[in-house]
Amino acid sequence: MSDLVHARVVDNLTRVYLGNVAKRLDAVLAEAARNEPSYLDFLDRLLTDELDAKRGKRVAMGIQIAHFPVVRTLDEFDFKFQPSIDQKLVRELATGRFVRSAENILMVGDPGVGKTHLAIALGRAVVESGATVLFTSATALLAALAKAETEGQLTEKLAVFAKPKLLVVDELGYLPFEKRSAHLFFQLVAKRYEKGSMLVTTNQRVAQWGSVFGDDVLAAAILDRFLHHSHAIVIQGESYRLKQKRKAGLFGKSQTQPE
Repeated sequence: MSDLVHARVVDNLTRVYLGNVAKRLDAVLAEAARNEPSYLDFLDRLLTDELDAKRGKRVAMGIQIAHFPVVRTLDEFDFKFQPSIDQKLVRELATGRFVRSAENILMVGDPGVGKTHLAIALGRAVVESGATVLFTSATALLAALAKAETEGQLTEKLAVFAKPKLLVVDELGYLPFEKRSAHLFFQLVAKRYEKGSMLVTTNQRVAQWGSVFGDDVLAAAILDRFLHHSHAIVIQGESYRLKQKRKAGLFGKSQTQPE
């Protein structure tokens, strides 16, 4: 291949947005010369490599946009330590099909049992499946909505949190809401109802949500919409952090687990 033809091929590949092939053209041609594939196999390899590269870039961008606080995956999760978890359900949710049906996930358990790990891992899996995700803590979410309301920009901020296909809200119920904050949360749940999925982690059973939101009627309205199309993951087990402390000999098995 002459330098002129090589340059033209690279330029044309770039123009048709096959940038990965353009960058790897020499390596691809060298491999083809060694293996002598058919024209169809050669074309198949080119397109597969390009699609894999584009998918990798899309996933990396999606993870960046999601604002996950740390890197967590399902492969890292110790299901044996938390046998109460329905692993089959979690694996099914990781396919992302629940997002396409605008279904929600409620993850309930005491502090330290792995709720946030699972929430991040499922969020990453959803990004890999091709959907958009946003991760936020409940306190950060309500602070952002309250600030927007004060500044007269609540509609715009609600639209921001309504846009991703999956909104992950971590640590709901660790601090009680003021009644106004509860109303703001209701507006968000109502706006996403049957349009987008939410994954909420909480240490409070649903029977206690009236206390969390400071209003039994409002809590019932939130739960009515949130639980209508939903999956529940209830984790009944020991804290991972306390397990490590026990291993270090800081306290014995008879001591109770702090909240």
